Amino acid sequence: MLSEWPPARVQELITSRTEAHVRAALAAAGQYDPAHLAALVSPAAEPFIEDLAQLSAHWTRQRFGHAVQFFAPLYVSNFCCNGCRYCGFNHATQDTVRRALTLEEAEAEAACLASQGFGHLLLVSGEDAKHVPPPWFADLTRRIRPRFASVQAEIYPLTREAYTALAQAGVDGITMFQETYNPEVYAHFHPSGPKRDFANRLDAVERAAQAGMTFIGLGALLGLNDWREEAFYLGLHAAHLQRRYWRASIGFSFPRLRPAHGGLPPPHPVSDAHLVQMMCALRVQLPDATLTLSTRERSDFRERMIRVAVNKISAGAKTTPGGYAQATDAEAQFEVADPRPLADVAAAIHALGFDPVMKDWDSAYAWGVE
Repeated sequence: MLSEWPPARVQELITSRTEAHVRAALAAAGQYDPAHLAALVSPAAEPFIEDLAQLSAHWTRQRFGHAVQFFAPLYVSNFCCNGCRYCGFNHATQDTVRRALTLEEAEAEAACLASQGFGHLLLVSGEDAKHVPPPWFADLTRRIRPRFASVQAEIYPLTREAYTALAQAGVDGITMFQETYNPEVYAHFHPSGPKRDFANRLDAVERAAQAGMTFIGLGALLGLNDWREEAFYLGLHAAHLQRRYWRASIGFSFPRLRPAHGGLPPPHPVSDAHLVQMMCALRVQLPDATLTLSTRERSDFRERMIRVAVNKISAGAKTTPGGYAQATDAEAQFEVADPRPLADVAAAIHALGFDPVMKDWDSAYAWGVE
């Protein structure tokens, strides 16, 4: 896939797009084409942002109605063995306060979230299998799965066998941010640790799909590289997965670099206007994809994007292990920009005319759950 589209070819395609290419891409909305996606994220498309947003809103309503699914991230460990230059969990940040939850502590965190009304949970950890190995996640999922309609994971890459074990325990999806699809940029920002292996990370989502995961979430860490290039590769990756693993739902997240202890300012900042262009372009090109916007973003921006592209959000998020039910001095991965509790976010979404959804299916229908 990537061998056919090296960064130089992608950049040449994007920069060569004209007004005519943009108009053709808008007219063909709803069907993926790499040249059309390049046109919609190109500088030539910037005068057409309003048209693109209206098309995006149309496809979002057609596919998802007015439903907005809520989820909560549950951070279970901030130990990490990687040296990512941008991350607050970087192992080289010596003064970071580290913590890994026990199974009992993680179960208490999950119970706290369930009591608030969350039906969808995302397990998150730093990339260190020593403190939270794959069987630990399987054990935790078996304990907490009856409380939730869905349990998904955003952790380090696993083998296909390990993903199968998680699926059998009740994990029904994963999110794996490639961080950047540009191999040279990737190598610069990942100088040490297992995460240096670009191909292993890229292939992880296919191993998860082969193991039976029914949701695959993709993302690039926006700010590390040219956002237009990353948007193109996200579309390319998603279209590839949709063709090969049609039983799995594909989704996109759009994490912009946020201030973090031990982190760095974004070398390629992404403006609100450019993020809108990126999200709307991916929506009209891949209308069935789930588009997620987390509490990294401000409340006003999230509400604006729910109107035109987003159908899944987090709320009341704590990015520290033990942040919901326990007193903790562990370091957060990043600062949240929307600190409102679930009830306040749900009320705001309802006031906009949308339906906050805490649980949109029953665990009786989940694969691998008895």
